[in-house]
Amino acid sequence: MEIWELIKYLFLGLLQGFTEPIPVSSSGHLVIVREIFGIEAQGLSFEIFLNTASLLAVLFIYRYDILSILGNLSRFLFRGSRDADAVDDAKYTMYLLIATIPVGIMGILLKDVIGDNISVGFVGLMLLVTGLALWFIKNKRGEKRDGELTVKDSIIVGLAQVVALTPGVSRSGAALVGAMAVGLNQKNALRFVFLLYIPVSLGTALIGIPDIVNDPNIDTLWIGYLLAFVASVIATYFALRWLQGVMERGNLVIFSYYCFTIGSLSILYQLFIA
Repeated sequence: MEIWELIKYLFLGLLQGFTEPIPVSSSGHLVIVREIFGIEAQGLSFEIFLNTASLLAVLFIYRYDILSILGNLSRFLFRGSRDADAVDDAKYTMYLLIATIPVGIMGILLKDVIGDNISVGFVGLMLLVTGLALWFIKNKRGEKRDGELTVKDSIIVGLAQVVALTPGVSRSGAALVGAMAVGLNQKNALRFVFLLYIPVSLGTALIGIPDIVNDPNIDTLWIGYLLAFVASVIATYFALRWLQGVMERGNLVIFSYYCFTIGSLSILYQLFIA
């Protein structure tokens, strides 16, 4: 591959990786980059690779939570344990699965139409919607903890994720808005959102296996794919760590300002330049 090709894939990996966890829409940014700067990767499997890269970073950051939940779930299911931790994590797992169902169903139904013919202007409009949603919850300080979640709460967060199937609407942003709207405090909302990301991302990877297997570009572009994959893992890790710090300080509103700015510029581009 030429050096420019390698730089392109490195850039796309960093872009997707950094924007995946923070509430600014990674898919929307990829549309903007593709249409305005003409930077695009070949093959449907590329985005699936990057999604999987982000998943690895999320798994690493939340590894202790995951191991704890799986351990308690195992004790509940296979050993008949009914202590508080086992019961709470069994319920928590059920809530995660319930929240996954709406986006899983809609993702399968809309697989072939999501992202088709999306313009920079439309992405800009959706970024404004994301910014408004983040603005409305900027001062919300929930009191609800993990053990106080309900089935209704899970359904609401799951439905919020469905909206994020549209490029320009952030998945993490929509899920955070949903989680905080049902009363979760910021720390627990963030934890729920990114543990929820795991089954959603795994589902995306599984659905995309045929695209990966049949991608005609893999043989010639595997170096670029690998470079982008590694870049995305690293970028996602640092972006998620940064987001955790932002949430702890209660500064989620900075992403609202960002969405307003990029969204407005995207709409202006569509109106006067495209």
